[in-house]
Amino acid sequence: MSPKVKIGVVTFPGTLDDQDAARAVRLAGGEPVRLWHKDTDLQGVGAVILPGGFSYGDYLRCGAIAAVSAIMGPIVDAARTGMPVLGICNGFQVLCESHLLEGALIRNTHQKFICRDQTLRVENADTAWTSSLTQGQTITGPLKNGEGCFQADADTIKRLEDEGRVVFRYVDVNPNGSAHDIAGITNKQGNVVGLMPHPEHAVESGFGPVRRAQRSKSFGGDGSVEVSGHGGTDGLALFASAINTLVG
Repeated sequence: MSPKVKIGVVTFPGTLDDQDAARAVRLAGGEPVRLWHKDTDLQGVGAVILPGGFSYGDYLRCGAIAAVSAIMGPIVDAARTGMPVLGICNGFQVLCESHLLEGALIRNTHQKFICRDQTLRVENADTAWTSSLTQGQTITGPLKNGEGCFQADADTIKRLEDEGRVVFRYVDVNPNGSAHDIAGITNKQGNVVGLMPHPEHAVESGFGPVRRAQRSKSFGGDGSVEVSGHGGTDGLALFASAINTLVG
């Protein structure tokens, strides 16, 4: 049996979703490796996940202190030589503060913390973390943030759009005021991806997002929405994509 792909999961003080990210890696067929914020050795992992949470209590700016922690030095170096790195929510903020990704995540325009199931459209299925998805496909995952509003100057936004570096876009509703409905982006090489929604919370049947189906009036329905169980597992594809990328 071939050895499992090792994917590092970083824990900063204040990280919340490291256990969930590790479980997602396992369910996708990989081997999670725990990385502590004071580590300087990546322990031979092939990819790294920066999970969500409130690293260092979100002091200064969200992700600002985590971006200069010891573990980020080797992660930045590895990312610049092609290692797949995924930043989820606070991890996305850390990637922006580390300048591995462009732009910034600021306070939601409605000034409130939001927690909801969110539909996304896949805009780029050619990254290390989206190769198991299809461009134009819609997926659903939980969203929970207070500073999830993606912003950048006009030239940067145009460059991201023109170069196909918008990876995910919010569908139906823009929950936090992000420019161009952007939910996730990638770097030029496609190995670094950041997104605000939480794919690691949509990997197990029975524990994922609530499934909603509308009874279409065009087909005799009354237009009402039927809510069924927590069955969504769309997020698993991101972790499977990284494993497939690494095994070739």
